[in-house]
Amino acid sequence: PWMNNCVGAANLKHFILFLLYTWTCAAYSLVIFGWNYFFCADDDCTFHVLVIHLVRAMTFLCIGAFLFTSSMLMNVTYGLMTGIGTIDRLKKKATNTMSQSDEEPIALKDVFGIAGYHTWLLPIDPVFEDYDRVMGFSTPQRLVREQQFMEQAAENGQGGR
Repeated sequence: PWMNNCVGAANLKHFILFLLYTWTCAAYSLVIFGWNYFFCADDDCTFHVLVIHLVRAMTFLCIGAFLFTSSMLMNVTYGLMTGIGTIDRLKKKATNTMSQSDEEPIALKDVFGIAGYHTWLLPIDPVFEDYDRVMGFSTPQRLVREQQFMEQAAENGQGGR
């Protein structure tokens, strides 16, 4: 439920990337720990007791991080597919109004931008086709700049006739 308040259109890509990076690191760590545990079967594989306890603690932490980020990734994916945020979904479930939902799925270009597929996994700010539509608001400064631009375009168009 906490995700709906601090993750919005401007930082959703970065949140998804954080989850993907964390999930990948946890999965990689579990593979490395498992590889060393299961494929270390000869007599040369004796470790100090402290190292064994540290590896057990790290394995426990990696499993927790893996499960938590898996859950969050599923939650975000469900939100993208349905267009419903976490708190809204919980409210609709509580009032049994999920079937009355009219939200549209969120397009991936509204999350990752239009800069190209090669930028999706990079932690750079996305460039949106229509910034105001994606953000859901316009700043007064932006509206003034657009109005001035439109006025200049109108003057240039009339002066050439």
